[in-house]
Amino acid sequence: MTDAEKGREFTADVLFQRYEKNPVLTAENWPYRAHAVFNPGAALVDGETLLLVRVEDLRGFSHLAVARSADGKTKWRVDAEPALVADPAYDEQHYGVEDPRVVWLEPLGEYAVAYTSFIRDETVVSLATTADFKTFTRYGRLLPPEDKDASLFPRKINGRFALIHRPIIRGEAHMWISFSPDLEYWGDHRLLLTTRPASWDLHRVGLGPPPLETPEGWFVIYHGVRRTASGSLYRTGLALLDLDEPWRVVRRSEDWVFGPHTYYEMIGDVPGVVFPCGTVLDEETRELRVYYGAADTVVALATADFDDVLSYLLSCKV
Repeated sequence: MTDAEKGREFTADVLFQRYEKNPVLTAENWPYRAHAVFNPGAALVDGETLLLVRVEDLRGFSHLAVARSADGKTKWRVDAEPALVADPAYDEQHYGVEDPRVVWLEPLGEYAVAYTSFIRDETVVSLATTADFKTFTRYGRLLPPEDKDASLFPRKINGRFALIHRPIIRGEAHMWISFSPDLEYWGDHRLLLTTRPASWDLHRVGLGPPPLETPEGWFVIYHGVRRTASGSLYRTGLALLDLDEPWRVVRRSEDWVFGPHTYYEMIGDVPGVVFPCGTVLDEETRELRVYYGAADTVVALATADFDDVLSYLLSCKV
């Protein structure tokens, strides 16, 4: 980015553009019977974009399946079989697994998939690792219920693994950060990002895609919920965390930067929802691709110039 470009101002409502051929994946693309496909994690694998998609069956239970594309936009190839399904050997997975966040976990040399598991009427954060998205090592539940919207950081922070997650405590739904020496025992829990009175993120906040490391800090997309007379609206905002002390929020957007308004975001199982779980950054073009679930029914794509997004975020206050 040139000095002149750094001086430009960007408003929240023009940062992200919807892909003109949205939605990019629907249940009709699936090689087996599915009700809805949405909320995908994302990664670059062998030069292709890989989406680990939440697939809901006709019982209402979810599993995870893989779709691949050379350009991350078109000609998606969906695996013939699910990748990760509920395993009765793990008691937290009675009613399915959903909403994955995928990172290449540098210390293990594998991809780490944090996802939500259903145990009766509650949700917990679970973890699995994989090298090929065919065979997974399951770690089981990481933290007590009720908890969801979790991702590991892609590297250790001061010698420890770090996890952003969203527990429900006394009815409050804020984002927290926790640390572990071994991915089994978690502690040093700290409140990270809270809901804001009377704002678009009044009732709940939760992590979107995994944190993305930049020289300015850890870039975070999060979702915020505001309940209205016609239901809950799920929109997205931005935050920047300190690189060495990621429990410190150094920037946060006051406005939402992306919200539902197209037909595929307003018509579906849960209207009024945009729910990103995965991003892919093209380091050469600086295009940020954000993959999101729309109305809990289909997978859609939004793009942005990442340098523009960072410039906007750095203009925000805490």
